[in-house]
Amino acid sequence: MQEIVSLEIYKYMLIFMRLGSAIMLMPGFSSSYINMRYRLSIALASCLVLLPFLSESLPPPAPDFLDNIKTCGIEIIYGIFLGMVMQFLFSALNLAGNFAGTAIGFSNAQVFNPSSQTQSLVLESFFSIIALTIIFVSDLHHIMISAVIDSYNLFPAGSPLPTGDFADFLSQTLNTCFITGFKLASPFIAFTIIFYVGMGLISRLMPQLNIFFLSLPLQIYLGLGLLFITLPAIIFWFINYYEDNLHRFQS
Repeated sequence: MQEIVSLEIYKYMLIFMRLGSAIMLMPGFSSSYINMRYRLSIALASCLVLLPFLSESLPPPAPDFLDNIKTCGIEIIYGIFLGMVMQFLFSALNLAGNFAGTAIGFSNAQVFNPSSQTQSLVLESFFSIIALTIIFVSDLHHIMISAVIDSYNLFPAGSPLPTGDFADFLSQTLNTCFITGFKLASPFIAFTIIFYVGMGLISRLMPQLNIFFLSLPLQIYLGLGLLFITLPAIIFWFINYYEDNLHRFQS
Protein backbone atom coordinates (compact mmCIF):
# COMPACT_ATOMS: atom_id res chain seq x y z
CA MET A 1 0.00 0.00 0.00
CA GLN A 2 2.83 2.34 0.85
CA GLU A 3 4.48 1.68 -2.51
CA ILE A 4 1.23 2.43 -4.35
CA VAL A 5 0.80 5.71 -2.48
CA SER A 6 4.41 6.69 -3.14
CA LEU A 7 4.00 5.88 -6.84
CA GLU A 8 0.85 8.01 -7.10
CA ILE A 9 2.53 10.92 -5.32
CA TYR A 10 5.48 10.65 -7.71
CA LYS A 11 3.20 10.70 -10.76
CA TYR A 12 1.22 13.59 -9.29
CA MET A 13 4.43 15.59 -8.88
CA LEU A 14 5.47 14.85 -12.48
CA ILE A 15 2.16 16.21 -13.76
CA PHE A 16 2.44 19.22 -11.49
CA MET A 17 5.96 20.00 -12.72
CA ARG A 18 4.82 20.34 -16.32
CA LEU A 19 1.35 21.81 -15.86
CA GLY A 20 2.31 24.09 -12.99
CA SER A 21 5.27 25.61 -14.81
CA ALA A 22 3.10 26.09 -17.92
CA ILE A 23 0.33 27.82 -15.94
CA MET A 24 2.98 30.10 -14.44
CA LEU A 25 3.59 31.54 -17.95
CA MET A 26 0.17 31.19 -19.61
CA PRO A 27 -1.53 34.45 -20.68
CA GLY A 28 -4.11 35.42 -18.08
CA PHE A 29 -2.90 33.01 -15.42
CA SER A 30 0.51 34.69 -15.27
CA SER A 31 -0.91 38.20 -14.86
CA SER A 32 0.25 40.16 -11.84
CA TYR A 33 -3.29 40.69 -10.56
CA ILE A 34 -3.82 36.91 -10.19
CA ASN A 35 -2.97 35.93 -6.63
CA MET A 36 -0.18 33.37 -6.37
CA ARG A 37 -2.34 31.20 -4.09
CA TYR A 38 -5.13 31.07 -6.68
CA ARG A 39 -2.65 30.17 -9.39
CA LEU A 40 -1.16 27.41 -7.26
CA SER A 41 -4.63 26.13 -6.31
CA ILE A 42 -5.65 25.91 -9.97
CA ALA A 43 -2.49 23.95 -10.82
CA LEU A 44 -2.84 21.55 -7.86
CA ALA A 45 -6.55 20.92 -8.50
CA SER A 46 -5.99 20.37 -12.22
CA CYS A 47 -3.21 17.88 -11.54
CA LEU A 48 -5.45 15.96 -9.14
CA VAL A 49 -8.15 15.68 -11.80
CA LEU A 50 -5.67 14.65 -14.51
CA LEU A 51 -3.85 12.03 -12.46
CA PRO A 52 -6.18 9.09 -13.32
CA PHE A 53 -6.02 9.92 -17.05
CA LEU A 54 -2.26 10.46 -17.34
CA SER A 55 -0.92 7.95 -14.84
CA GLU A 56 -0.58 5.22 -17.48
CA SER A 57 1.64 7.39 -19.67
CA LEU A 58 4.01 8.38 -16.86
CA PRO A 59 7.20 6.43 -16.13
CA PRO A 60 7.76 4.70 -12.78
CA PRO A 61 10.27 6.26 -10.38
CA ALA A 62 13.89 5.41 -11.06
CA PRO A 63 15.98 3.62 -8.44
CA ASP A 64 18.46 6.49 -8.38
CA PHE A 65 17.28 9.69 -6.68
CA LEU A 66 19.29 11.89 -9.05
CA ASP A 67 17.52 10.35 -12.04
CA ASN A 68 14.17 11.33 -10.50
CA ILE A 69 15.42 14.88 -9.99
CA LYS A 70 16.55 14.95 -13.63
CA THR A 71 13.12 13.75 -14.80
CA CYS A 72 11.40 16.46 -12.75
CA GLY A 73 13.74 19.08 -14.21
CA ILE A 74 12.93 17.91 -17.75
CA GLU A 75 9.21 18.16 -17.02
CA ILE A 76 9.66 21.71 -15.74
CA ILE A 77 11.49 22.66 -18.94
CA TYR A 78 8.68 21.16 -21.03
CA GLY A 79 6.13 23.22 -19.09
CA ILE A 80 8.17 26.40 -19.43
CA PHE A 81 8.52 25.78 -23.16
CA LEU A 82 4.75 25.38 -23.60
CA GLY A 83 4.02 28.47 -21.50
CA MET A 84 6.54 30.52 -23.46
CA VAL A 85 4.98 29.46 -26.76
CA MET A 86 1.55 30.59 -25.55
CA GLN A 87 3.03 33.87 -24.33
CA PHE A 88 4.77 34.40 -27.68
CA LEU A 89 1.52 33.76 -29.53
CA PHE A 90 -0.21 36.35 -27.38
CA SER A 91 2.53 38.89 -28.04
CA ALA A 92 1.26 39.26 -31.62
CA LEU A 93 -1.67 41.27 -30.27
CA ASN A 94 0.66 43.41 -28.17
CA LEU A 95 2.63 44.22 -31.30
CA ALA A 96 -0.57 45.13 -33.15
CA GLY A 97 -1.63 47.37 -30.25
CA ASN A 98 1.75 49.08 -30.33
CA PHE A 99 1.42 49.81 -34.05
CA ALA A 100 -2.17 51.01 -33.59
CA GLY A 101 -1.32 53.29 -30.67
CA THR A 102 1.53 54.90 -32.55
CA ALA A 103 -0.63 55.39 -35.66
CA ILE A 104 -3.44 57.06 -33.72
CA GLY A 105 -1.07 59.38 -31.84
CA PHE A 106 -1.05 57.74 -28.42
CA SER A 107 2.66 56.90 -28.45
CA ASN A 108 3.26 58.91 -25.26
CA ALA A 109 0.17 57.67 -23.40
CA GLN A 110 1.34 54.65 -21.44
CA VAL A 111 -0.30 52.61 -18.70
CA PHE A 112 0.52 49.38 -16.88
CA ASN A 113 -0.21 46.33 -19.03
CA PRO A 114 -1.30 43.44 -16.76
CA SER A 115 -0.64 40.78 -19.40
CA SER A 116 3.01 41.72 -20.02
CA GLN A 117 3.49 43.33 -16.57
CA THR A 118 5.23 46.34 -18.11
CA GLN A 119 4.39 49.89 -19.08
CA SER A 120 2.90 49.91 -22.58
CA LEU A 121 0.72 52.03 -24.83
CA VAL A 122 -2.92 52.52 -23.93
CA LEU A 123 -4.17 50.63 -26.98
CA GLU A 124 -1.74 47.78 -26.35
CA SER A 125 -3.16 47.31 -22.85
CA PHE A 126 -6.69 47.77 -24.20
CA PHE A 127 -6.21 45.03 -26.80
CA SER A 128 -4.67 42.69 -24.22
CA ILE A 129 -7.52 43.11 -21.73
CA ILE A 130 -10.17 42.54 -24.42
CA ALA A 131 -8.35 39.46 -25.76
CA LEU A 132 -7.95 37.96 -22.27
CA THR A 133 -11.64 38.57 -21.60
CA ILE A 134 -12.65 36.83 -24.83
CA ILE A 135 -10.26 33.94 -24.10
CA PHE A 136 -11.82 33.21 -20.72
CA VAL A 137 -15.41 33.92 -21.78
CA SER A 138 -15.12 31.58 -24.78
CA ASP A 139 -13.37 28.89 -22.66
CA LEU A 140 -10.25 29.13 -24.79
CA HIS A 141 -8.21 28.75 -21.61
CA HIS A 142 -9.44 25.14 -21.53
CA ILE A 143 -7.68 24.61 -24.86
CA MET A 144 -4.48 26.03 -23.35
CA ILE A 145 -4.62 23.46 -20.55
CA SER A 146 -5.62 20.77 -23.05
CA ALA A 147 -2.57 21.63 -25.15
CA VAL A 148 -0.36 20.93 -22.13
CA ILE A 149 -2.14 17.61 -21.54
CA ASP A 150 -1.86 16.53 -25.16
CA SER A 151 1.81 17.48 -25.19
CA TYR A 152 2.48 14.14 -23.47
CA ASN A 153 1.87 12.55 -26.89
CA LEU A 154 4.55 14.76 -28.44
CA PHE A 155 6.93 14.85 -25.48
CA PRO A 156 6.53 11.74 -23.30
CA ALA A 157 7.38 12.25 -19.65
CA GLY A 158 11.05 11.72 -18.97
CA SER A 159 12.07 11.73 -22.64
CA PRO A 160 15.28 13.59 -23.62
CA LEU A 161 14.89 17.26 -24.42
CA PRO A 162 14.76 18.00 -28.18
CA THR A 163 16.71 21.23 -27.79
CA GLY A 164 17.22 21.68 -31.52
CA ASP A 165 13.53 21.29 -32.25
CA PHE A 166 12.72 23.66 -29.40
CA ALA A 167 14.96 26.37 -30.85
CA ASP A 168 13.57 25.93 -34.36
CA PHE A 169 9.97 25.97 -33.15
CA LEU A 170 10.47 29.08 -31.00
CA SER A 171 12.15 30.94 -33.87
CA GLN A 172 9.33 29.99 -36.24
CA THR A 173 6.75 31.00 -33.63
CA LEU A 174 8.36 34.39 -33.14
CA ASN A 175 8.46 34.92 -36.91
CA THR A 176 4.79 33.96 -37.20
CA CYS A 177 3.86 36.25 -34.31
CA PHE A 178 5.57 39.23 -35.90
CA ILE A 179 3.88 38.61 -39.25
CA THR A 180 0.50 38.14 -37.56
CA GLY A 181 0.93 41.30 -35.49
CA PHE A 182 1.82 43.20 -38.64
CA LYS A 183 -1.29 41.86 -40.39
CA LEU A 184 -3.52 42.73 -37.43
CA ALA A 185 -2.20 46.28 -37.47
CA SER A 186 -2.26 46.63 -41.26
CA PRO A 187 -5.31 49.01 -41.29
CA PHE A 188 -3.47 51.39 -38.97
CA ILE A 189 -0.22 51.13 -40.92
CA ALA A 190 -2.10 51.99 -44.12
CA PHE A 191 -3.88 54.81 -42.27
CA THR A 192 -0.54 56.24 -41.11
CA ILE A 193 0.90 56.23 -44.64
CA ILE A 194 -2.20 57.80 -46.21
CA PHE A 195 -2.62 60.36 -43.42
CA TYR A 196 0.96 61.65 -43.44
CA VAL A 197 1.07 61.73 -47.23
CA GLY A 198 -2.14 63.76 -47.18
CA MET A 199 -0.82 66.14 -44.52
CA GLY A 200 2.37 66.59 -46.55
CA LEU A 201 0.39 67.50 -49.67
CA ILE A 202 -1.78 69.95 -47.72
CA SER A 203 1.35 71.53 -46.23
CA ARG A 204 2.77 72.03 -49.71
CA LEU A 205 -0.47 73.40 -51.14
CA MET A 206 -1.15 75.71 -48.17
CA PRO A 207 2.17 76.72 -46.58
CA GLN A 208 0.45 79.32 -44.37
CA LEU A 209 -1.63 76.61 -42.64
CA ASN A 210 -0.38 75.45 -39.25
CA ILE A 211 -0.26 71.78 -40.17
CA PHE A 212 0.84 70.60 -36.71
CA PHE A 213 -2.14 72.30 -35.07
CA LEU A 214 -4.49 70.55 -37.52
CA SER A 215 -2.90 67.13 -37.86
CA LEU A 216 -2.88 65.86 -34.26
CA PRO A 217 -6.60 66.20 -33.44
CA LEU A 218 -7.52 64.97 -36.93
CA GLN A 219 -5.19 61.99 -36.52
CA ILE A 220 -6.79 61.09 -33.17
CA TYR A 221 -10.38 61.44 -34.41
CA LEU A 222 -9.82 59.48 -37.62
CA GLY A 223 -7.71 56.87 -35.82
CA LEU A 224 -10.34 56.27 -33.14
CA GLY A 225 -12.98 55.95 -35.84
CA LEU A 226 -10.85 53.37 -37.61
CA LEU A 227 -10.34 51.58 -34.29
CA PHE A 228 -14.07 51.28 -33.63
CA ILE A 229 -14.59 49.84 -37.11
CA THR A 230 -11.73 47.35 -37.13
CA LEU A 231 -11.60 46.27 -33.46
CA PRO A 232 -14.11 43.35 -33.74
CA ALA A 233 -12.32 41.97 -36.81
CA ILE A 234 -8.89 42.29 -35.14
CA ILE A 235 -9.97 40.45 -31.99
CA PHE A 236 -11.83 37.77 -33.95
CA TRP A 237 -8.83 37.19 -36.21
CA PHE A 238 -6.47 37.01 -33.24
CA ILE A 239 -8.67 34.50 -31.36
CA ASN A 240 -8.80 32.22 -34.41
CA TYR A 241 -5.04 32.52 -34.88
CA TYR A 242 -4.41 31.73 -31.19
CA GLU A 243 -6.74 28.75 -31.18
CA ASP A 244 -5.30 27.29 -34.40
CA ASN A 245 -1.76 27.44 -33.02
CA LEU A 246 -2.82 25.79 -29.75
CA HIS A 247 -4.29 22.88 -31.71
CA ARG A 248 -0.78 22.12 -33.02
CA PHE A 249 0.02 20.53 -29.65
CA GLN A 250 -3.11 18.38 -29.65
CA SER A 251 -3.33 14.87 -30.99
